[in-house]
Amino acid sequence: MDDPELEAIRQRRMQELMAQRGLGNQQNSEQQAAQENAKREADEQRQMMLSQILSSQARERLARIALVKPEKARGVEDVILRAAQMGQIAEKVSEDKLISLLEQINTQTTKQTKVTIQRRRSVLEDDD
Repeated sequence: MDDPELEAIRQRRMQELMAQRGLGNQQNSEQQAAQENAKREADEQRQMMLSQILSSQARERLARIALVKPEKARGVEDVILRAAQMGQIAEKVSEDKLISLLEQINTQTTKQTKVTIQRRRSVLEDDD
């Protein structure tokens, strides 16, 4: 049953598969590193643009919001950056302007919560 030729083919194939996995993992890690670098650079550029648009107090307030609600802070940053790119912001955004912007966004995105309670009868309860 032990055919040396068959065993040699299996060994070669196993080495090829291991080499492909090694190269594949290396390429995947390189791709991941490249994606992380691109993401980091985009985030740095975003922060630089925000530092030019926002006053220091507004940046501090936005940072505090980001600690509590990161998705909301990201949305506010997007709105501010979009407005700046369209030329709607002529001067630095102060903390008061940021607060009014936050209030506008809150009124637009307020969700109504509705609580419904369903009572179920227990099998052991008697209606007598």
